Amino acid sequence: MTISQVNVLGGNDFVDAVGWVFEHSPWVARRAWKHRPFASLDDLHRRMTAEVAAASMTEQLELLRAHPDLGARARMSESSAQEQNSAGLDRLTPVEFARLHQCNEAYKNKFGFPFLFAVKGSHKLRIMEALDARLLSSPEDELQEALRQVYRIARFRLEEVIGR
Repeated sequence: MTISQVNVLGGNDFVDAVGWVFEHSPWVARRAWKHRPFASLDDLHRRMTAEVAAASMTEQLELLRAHPDLGARARMSESSAQEQNSAGLDRLTPVEFARLHQCNEAYKNKFGFPFLFAVKGSHKLRIMEALDARLLSSPEDELQEALRQVYRIARFRLEEVIGR
């Protein structure tokens, strides 16, 4: 799909096409649609992230909480599963899985949402290092970092469906 094709989509078709890039949060696409036409993929991404940034704290937290735990062996969106598998999170040893689960729980208890990391192009060691480091963050800093990671995830996903 090209950005020109995206620009002529009606609201529902637009949400169907790109509403999934922010995990289980089609409201982002619904709100961004009103900014058509988009000059480029960059412009579309910028408009979508601006909608998240302008959203209420409650909406932002719901967006963050819509993401699965990294390494979880539970139901998740097809995109999340593919992204996590590409980083090797589907091939954790039992010890690695237990450690990741324990750190994920500590993170959620501290911050109130799952650890978010744009795993594309990364690997399980780098992800664990980031999780360990970010457990030391303040809640305010971590909220902003989690949103930055969600923006990166959305960018990667948009690149999958929209040609430049």
